[in-house]
Amino acid sequence: MSLYPCTKCPISIKNSTTQFPHPRAPTSTKHKISYPKSVISQISLSSSSSQSHQKTRTNGVNSEDNFPTMSEIMEASRSQNLDLQLKTLGPFFRITAKSLKTQRDLGKAEGLIRVWFQGKILHLDSIRLQRETLGMEKSIFGIGLFIGAVAVRHGYDSGCQKAELLAIYDTELYHTKLVNFYTRIGFKTVDQVSGESLGDVGHMLVWGGVGTRMDADIEDLLVKWCTRFKRKS
Repeated sequence: MSLYPCTKCPISIKNSTTQFPHPRAPTSTKHKISYPKSVISQISLSSSSSQSHQKTRTNGVNSEDNFPTMSEIMEASRSQNLDLQLKTLGPFFRITAKSLKTQRDLGKAEGLIRVWFQGKILHLDSIRLQRETLGMEKSIFGIGLFIGAVAVRHGYDSGCQKAELLAIYDTELYHTKLVNFYTRIGFKTVDQVSGESLGDVGHMLVWGGVGTRMDADIEDLLVKWCTRFKRKS
């Protein structure tokens, strides 16, 4: 449908004589073009959307410059006498942590890159620490943080936007520590899986147990951790 008014008008001729304007005084006709309000709204929204998209891209570039790289995370772990190894097989991955001093296994994490209709998701199946490390004051907030950082950076490099996990309910004390740890590093509780409702069946089949379901935005995690792992200039 045309947005312009019709410019075709009937021509009136009197006495078979056509009158023309004086050549030295040309006349001009100005047509006022009016747009429907819906079109004006679309133009305004399109302009705002373009500016918003440009601003988002700019902010994203600035944030990415502050994300800790995988090499920076590994370097920071070695400064804490931790040897972290990442191994992948297709969408699956495993991260192991050893002591550089004793070569003892201190913990590991397993998961996969899950493809979903909304995009890729970092599915953290488990983060386990050895029993002897649980007595260490910084085992959860130290070793666990390094293992989690490697997993999250791997998810980001694989194109994931979200991370998901289940803080497994093993014992009340350990479960509380896990929830506090994940909350502290940026995860948010989305569901409680107790096994007492029909809706919990799907979660239990996926996660293999009960506990607290938690999600996090991967870029938010990397920004939150940047001061911990980025090299100080």
